[in-house]
Amino acid sequence: MTYLDFYTNQSILITGGLGFIGSNLARRLADLGARVTLADSLIPAYGGNRFNIAGYEDRVRVNIADVRDPYSMRALVQGQDVLFNLAGQVSHLDSMEDPFTDLEINARSQLSILEACRHENPDIKVIYAGTRQQYGKPDYLPLDEEHLQHPTDVNGVNKMAGEWYHIVYHTAYDLAAASLRLTNIYGPRQLTRHNRQGFIGWFVRLAVEDETIRLYGDGSQLRDLCYVDDAVDAFLRAGASDAVNGQVYNLGGPGPVSLLELANLLVKIAGTGKVELIPWPAARKRIDIGDVYSSSAKIEAVLGWRPTTSLEEGLTRMVAYYRRYREYYW
Repeated sequence: MTYLDFYTNQSILITGGLGFIGSNLARRLADLGARVTLADSLIPAYGGNRFNIAGYEDRVRVNIADVRDPYSMRALVQGQDVLFNLAGQVSHLDSMEDPFTDLEINARSQLSILEACRHENPDIKVIYAGTRQQYGKPDYLPLDEEHLQHPTDVNGVNKMAGEWYHIVYHTAYDLAAASLRLTNIYGPRQLTRHNRQGFIGWFVRLAVEDETIRLYGDGSQLRDLCYVDDAVDAFLRAGASDAVNGQVYNLGGPGPVSLLELANLLVKIAGTGKVELIPWPAARKRIDIGDVYSSSAKIEAVLGWRPTTSLEEGLTRMVAYYRRYREYYW
């Protein structure tokens, strides 16, 4: 049996299920024959979008619930085989302006979810969505899982806490839990309404609208990008494996690319938009973390996962998607 066969007739719960990664994962799971329940608060600024499951409305169950409500979580985890725990506040800017909401969603709520699992369904498997942001400014590259975590914003601190609650519950209560630390995930169904949840979706919107993508400095900062289908594959592999329990894994991209190279490639693919270099604002320069990219060697060794979608192919799919469906995302 392959890791994909594992999901036939399995009961799966996805928190943040109407969001970017959650909806792409839900669609794949439904195709694999799983019984899928999506929990999402549909708070407008956070990325949940009913259109993300267009064509799958009758193949997945949607429960409008907030992870901050412990009673909802206790009911939802009952009878589930795997929980993909993707709900979170992911805006670094918002975490600094409203740190207590970030704390509630990314830290306290994670404890509520884990307590619900411990009391209502101790045999459930939980895969948590961590973030590369937990590392902060790199001491060395590529980032590996042994790199010291020293986050540079409130979001990174709370995501780190949320991740380690999962690991502690594995150690203390034998709950089958693991974390995938995500890098810059991109692709269809990503939030593009504003630029507070990462730069890629916003860059794509600017290019599609024939606007200007503005980069600070010389645009030489390096990043790695992971296409959403590749990220979904990593979650599926992790959810089907006992070898990952109690472990954390980086998900990196195929290789680092400068922001200038990325923006120019995007404009070339779209056939619209342009790129402009502008001076660093003083406030931004102070918090810039320089080059950042991750090693996926650990997860490749354990699960055989590696990103297979090239940046050009992924951006081409993304541009085509938003050209067709922009009215549901703009």
